[in-house]
Amino acid sequence: MCKISVRSVGVKMSTKKEMRRGKVLVTGAGGFIGGHLAKKLLEQGNFVRAVDVKWDNFLDKPYYSESMTLDLRVPDNAIKATKNIDYVFNLAANVGGMAWITKVAAEIMRDNQRININMLEASVKNNVKRFFFSSSACAYPYTLQEKPNVKPLKESDVSPSNPDTFYGWEKLLMEKECEAYTNDYGLETRIARFHSVYGEGCARDGIRDKVPSALCRKVLEAKQGDKIEIWGDGKQTRSFVYVSDCVNGIIALTNSSYGKPVNIGSDRLISIDKLADMVIAISGKKLGKRYDLSKPQGVRGRCADITLAKKELGWEPKVTLEDGMERLYAFVDKSLKEDRSRAKNRS
Repeated sequence: MCKISVRSVGVKMSTKKEMRRGKVLVTGAGGFIGGHLAKKLLEQGNFVRAVDVKWDNFLDKPYYSESMTLDLRVPDNAIKATKNIDYVFNLAANVGGMAWITKVAAEIMRDNQRININMLEASVKNNVKRFFFSSSACAYPYTLQEKPNVKPLKESDVSPSNPDTFYGWEKLLMEKECEAYTNDYGLETRIARFHSVYGEGCARDGIRDKVPSALCRKVLEAKQGDKIEIWGDGKQTRSFVYVSDCVNGIIALTNSSYGKPVNIGSDRLISIDKLADMVIAISGKKLGKRYDLSKPQGVRGRCADITLAKKELGWEPKVTLEDGMERLYAFVDKSLKEDRSRAKNRS
């Protein structure tokens, strides 16, 4: 169950009791992480209200107690979503992989700021007890991520601020807005900086998909002897965290008394080249690689320091990258076959 401890950051201590069962709201529940989170919270015995503007989730329903289709860019919809809710998990966002966040700026800033401000305001007005926000490793300065062999990023590294994308700036701004609403209104907030979350259900459309699912898709679509395309030179590095580990981290953070941003990620660094080799090995195909230096590749290196998560939350990832990528490959394979079957039936 979602048992919530009590502690505010920047305000006087609360005397609220832990709840055996909470009424929780998950925004963005029609998406990847939000869907997995809603399912987990429901399994733990919580009443789960799922909200999204569209429903793409692959999970078998029901994975929530009730659902609402709402555009949270509209203030009144945020009020409706948070009515009679104890705990808010705000994952609603306009987001995608590098192809998306390097192409789109104003839309990301505008949509996400509207959603976030509306949700904070509504949470205060409806007396929400605790508010979780999904931030991102994109909030970190690009100057600390200019080499593939990068040092793991600590939470304190976020300052002085200089993200490499508008998406990163939007996330960083919302972190400060959470702090402001805690200081001014006493809203207890929890912030996780996600580091490259992957797993079943993540985007695989060639537009908003991220590296792990994109590589699976490319390998699955390739014929024996083909070369799959790698964006950049393949030497850029990342650390990846499986979605079930991410969900467990979210819940551990929200249940904790820690009120500052925390990395939810992995400290295992791997190059995109090596990740591609892993996917090719899973497929059993003989494939080559070709590199497109004209495509966006993001920062040269990014890895999570999870020391704080271990200390404050007692959390660390459990799913190995090899196991997680095998699961993701099977999911993308199944999804592509289903897509082809639907297209054939329509023709």
